[in-house]
Amino acid sequence: MPHWTIQPPSRDDVDEVVAFIDAARRALFAPLADSPLPEDLAHFAQTYLDGAGCFLEARDRGRLIAGIGYRPYDHRFAQLDYRGRRVVEVVRLFVLPEYRRHGLAAALVTALREHARAASVECLYLHTHPFLPGAIVFWERQGFTVVDVEDDPIWRTTHMHQLLLP
Repeated sequence: MPHWTIQPPSRDDVDEVVAFIDAARRALFAPLADSPLPEDLAHFAQTYLDGAGCFLEARDRGRLIAGIGYRPYDHRFAQLDYRGRRVVEVVRLFVLPEYRRHGLAAALVTALREHARAASVECLYLHTHPFLPGAIVFWERQGFTVVDVEDDPIWRTTHMHQLLLP
């Protein structure tokens, strides 16, 4: 059974975490292979360490094996109305393949949820896609509900949320 620790990354680990998450996103989404670094990763410390965001990493004996974060939701999907609520978007969940199916992703989500509750977040929002094997079922098992599925035949972006009660 793997052994891991979950904690926020130190400032000294930011470059390693950004490279790890960027490599994962490029591997999952081939069309992103030549894209520039997204804003949240380009400004990781400001997004996840200094502001209203949060990032957690998992390490096994010092080796970076997984990560997950949230950042304030930016209201970019017009069909979703979260005005008047403190909502964050769950992003960047990635677990190395050899650490999957051991409960690590669920442990990361639980830790992130607890951090959000402590920060008075009212709703966790995320979106995923059916072509990511097991993603929708995983998030449903974590207590998320599907609130919209876009009609795009390729992406079928699936919007989900979890309300955090006091």
